[in-house]
Amino acid sequence: MAYLIDIKSFSDERGRLTAIDKILPFDIKRIYYIHDIADQANRGGHLHYITVEALFCVNGSFTVVINNGKTKQEFFLNSPSQCLIVEPLDWHMMHTFSPNAILMGVSSTHYDHSDYNHVEPELAQQES
Repeated sequence: MAYLIDIKSFSDERGRLTAIDKILPFDIKRIYYIHDIADQANRGGHLHYITVEALFCVNGSFTVVINNGKTKQEFFLNSPSQCLIVEPLDWHMMHTFSPNAILMGVSSTHYDHSDYNHVEPELAQQES
């Protein structure tokens, strides 16, 4: 299931520096940005079979819905000092982007269309 990682930032009178160094649970193969997002637009809406991703809110804010078929969670991202690790089989969709929001994604694999499934999992019924 998805989880948050806090990233150390360094501040002084010049501003803040946040470095992604030895904190991700994978080697980086791909980096992408989502920006200039249309009002009310949703992004994502898929899961990966193999890929692990780290999602960063570089600017603004947005919400990420995660559904692994057992649990459905929402994460509100609004700080570049935090990232959300999205595991394989975590269906994810991003929504409610603030104006000028920038999402940076970092992936453990190169793009491969066959690694995507766009069907949201049904939540398993809880036994009483």
